[in-house]
Amino acid sequence: MYQELLFLDCTGAPEGLQQQTSTIPFRGKDGGRVTSVKPQSLVVARRPDSGGVEGPVISLLANHFLVKFDPFHRIFHYDVEISPYASKEVARMIKQKLVNDNSIVLSGALPAYDGRKNLYSPIEFQSDRLELFISLPIPSSKSLLPSEKSNDVQEKNPQSKLFRVNIKLVSKFDGKELSSYLSKEGDDCIPLPQDYLHALDVVLRESPTEKCIPVGRSLYSSSMGGTKEVGGGVVGLRGFFQSLRPTQQGLALNVDFSVTAFHESIGVIPYLQKRLEFLRDLSQRKTRGLTGEERNEVEKALKNIRVFVCHRETVQRYRVCSLTEEATENLWFPDRDGKKLRLVNYFKEHYNYDIQFRNLPCLQISRRKLCYLPMELCVICEGQKFLGKLSDDQTAKILKMGCQRPRERKAIIDTVMAGPVGPTSGVQGREFKLNVSREMTRLTGRILQPPKLKLGNGGYIRDLIPSRIDRQWNLLDSHVFEGTRIERWGLISFGGSADQKSSIPKFMNRLSQRCEQLGIFLNKNVVLSPQFEPIQVLNNVSTLESKLKKIYRAASNNLQLLICVMERKHKGYADFKRIAETSIGVVTQCCLYQNLGKLSSQFLANLALKINAKVGGSTVALYNTLPSQIPRLFQVDEPVIFMGADVTHPHPLDDFSPSVAAVVGSLNWPAANKYVSRMRSQTHRQEIIQDLSAMVGEILDDFNQELSKLPKRIVFFRDGVSETQFFKVLQEELQAIRTACSKYPGYKPPITFAVVQKRHHTRLFPNENDQNPNRNQLSDENIPPGTVVDTVITHPREFDFFLCSHWGVKGTSRPTHYHVLWDENHFSSDELQKLVYNLCFTFVRCTKPVSLVPPAYYAHLAAYRGRLYLERSDSSALTRNASTISRAAPPKAAPLPKLRENVKNLMFYC
Repeated sequence: MYQELLFLDCTGAPEGLQQQTSTIPFRGKDGGRVTSVKPQSLVVARRPDSGGVEGPVISLLANHFLVKFDPFHRIFHYDVEISPYASKEVARMIKQKLVNDNSIVLSGALPAYDGRKNLYSPIEFQSDRLELFISLPIPSSKSLLPSEKSNDVQEKNPQSKLFRVNIKLVSKFDGKELSSYLSKEGDDCIPLPQDYLHALDVVLRESPTEKCIPVGRSLYSSSMGGTKEVGGGVVGLRGFFQSLRPTQQGLALNVDFSVTAFHESIGVIPYLQKRLEFLRDLSQRKTRGLTGEERNEVEKALKNIRVFVCHRETVQRYRVCSLTEEATENLWFPDRDGKKLRLVNYFKEHYNYDIQFRNLPCLQISRRKLCYLPMELCVICEGQKFLGKLSDDQTAKILKMGCQRPRERKAIIDTVMAGPVGPTSGVQGREFKLNVSREMTRLTGRILQPPKLKLGNGGYIRDLIPSRIDRQWNLLDSHVFEGTRIERWGLISFGGSADQKSSIPKFMNRLSQRCEQLGIFLNKNVVLSPQFEPIQVLNNVSTLESKLKKIYRAASNNLQLLICVMERKHKGYADFKRIAETSIGVVTQCCLYQNLGKLSSQFLANLALKINAKVGGSTVALYNTLPSQIPRLFQVDEPVIFMGADVTHPHPLDDFSPSVAAVVGSLNWPAANKYVSRMRSQTHRQEIIQDLSAMVGEILDDFNQELSKLPKRIVFFRDGVSETQFFKVLQEELQAIRTACSKYPGYKPPITFAVVQKRHHTRLFPNENDQNPNRNQLSDENIPPGTVVDTVITHPREFDFFLCSHWGVKGTSRPTHYHVLWDENHFSSDELQKLVYNLCFTFVRCTKPVSLVPPAYYAHLAAYRGRLYLERSDSSALTRNASTISRAAPPKAAPLPKLRENVKNLMFYC
């Protein structure tokens, strides 16, 4: 975390981004001082006060556990080099044997190891450099090949593998710098001591890693409630996340419950039967082979998965590299003497095993040498995270596993902390003089009051305060704030039974009525009769495009809205949206036939709100506009723009698709509830937004055109940035916003740049032992909307806060973390928290506050829409060729198709 902040200048934040002349030395990989760099003098914004004061107090618990450390206790950091290369798993076995066999050389230490290069010891070893040899019973892949020796001898005495381990002292450090960093009195210039923090992190992971399956920062174990099948060869496994965080109360360990998907540990054949529809009947049809297309699917499903063989007694694991081109029965290979052997005969002679699935290919486990494994003799190794794309059904089951009400989630976390696999389960903490509390952190939050809202009512303005506990309001006796008139619209249907299609006239009529009740005019007469197409049309891009163009022409090239009803979710949805918005220029609204059966009032209202927003209306506005709520900073005649930005990356197994960045900006003031968007594709997995300057510039142009003046202030919410990238994103993207402003002579508006994070693991629970009358009465309920926390568990110095702006209906609410990296508008804590909470009530798609500030939410939706434009339903050929592109150099991102002018400035993405 925050490691880039090592490159800070300590003279305070300057105006703009001038270069500083000072140079700051930083440490190289070996810990030695290397050349200096010339940093740009950006200092992340400091907290402007001691926290907010508005709102009644609520007593809470947070899943942070205080870690006490001895700042004077030294830690010795050693570099570990193992040859030949060993996987993390094997490296840990080597370390374990090394500690057991060399206690004297290691001065009796029980060091902590990260499985790669870093070893941390609480005491110094006898020598600064050690060379040790460790032998482990790991057969090499050579032992798979036939040898002159009898196989029985080989099985009973598996070959051992010898590893050379070089250990050298890199550095010695203590916790004085961290202690100083965490204290309020400490010098503002002290960077977070990353090396010490990393060491403590490794120490607290040592014991759980020995007993659990590590995945990223989480650890999973079947002892936490077993595995649960979710279908398709996938199982869900429970575990916990742990991470050290510098907070206002000191160093804290953030521990949370988590669930993730793993490959099921079963035979490769039954695994493929579960995973791939076309192989379901494989057991009954043992003689079947694979077509070229099927072989590619099987290879994709098995590539990089680790397997072990069940015809031998070895513990060796192999990683699937590819499939053989030939079927098993046609495979021959040379023995040690170069004599050709037929694979099926070899297994019969050596293992008395008749291969059953002879027409399937074998698994290839090495790129360099021939090493074939028949599929039926291989079993998927346990503990491998599933990286593929889960189906909707699998995702729902995994989410259900991880969906616990607050009381239950709290109990699971408390059990982890006290249990046999948790971070306090080993001796390491004691060795390194660490004391980890087993009690959750007690703290107080505040409940911000909901804003008064402005709705419409037959041309009159009506006000409403959302007074329910969930802060939801209904539109039963009122209209949307700004309803639109939709005179010209049409409907297209894909698939559906005759019975379903017959419900279309009723649906159109009911939707029109529901719109009318909400103050939206949807003409009862469509400009052309509903078009019914078979669902297969969605598979063919050119047919789909010609059908949509035909509809548009039939509507005299003037269509405000096209409603699309689908039989089921279909990948052609992406093509439909792309063609409508970039090729034709019409706003669309899709829905499924299964929802037309019930036609509930709620479903029709949700559809109506989305349609209204897409064609230019708005659902709600704040009754007391922002200038009246934050008068110190906002004036009615000095417009402010709220911007949001997000980047969406391709799926983990996709090595080549571009990432998609989106920026949105509010175009109206003081209502600030209509947002225009810009989207761009960029380099694969690039997090910094490459075209930010151009996108911000275009949005400023639109704003200027709309209001005849430029915004006086810019408030920019950046979604999806991890803490390690804070400084880089601030440095590059703040400069890009400045550059966009500089197109207008003398235009230098003050900018506030805040990162918005939903993907974190801090959870807040009502404190059940609290007698406070303001306490949430239902102890198993979530914290109420408006709960804000900006003390105890937040950053020791920087301007951040947790805000839970929504009501958690399922599971445990996740508050959103707002971290202000730059603030030239000089918001107080109360002002910014109130602003964010109020904006959460203005989201167009629903009548309740949302969990994420709308500019960030809209940017996320717009980036997702841009990703859809790149997903072609006929892209299988594209995907196949992609595997030949090297990982080292992702191709230049193909640009997104341009939006049509009549769609471009509408909220078509919401």
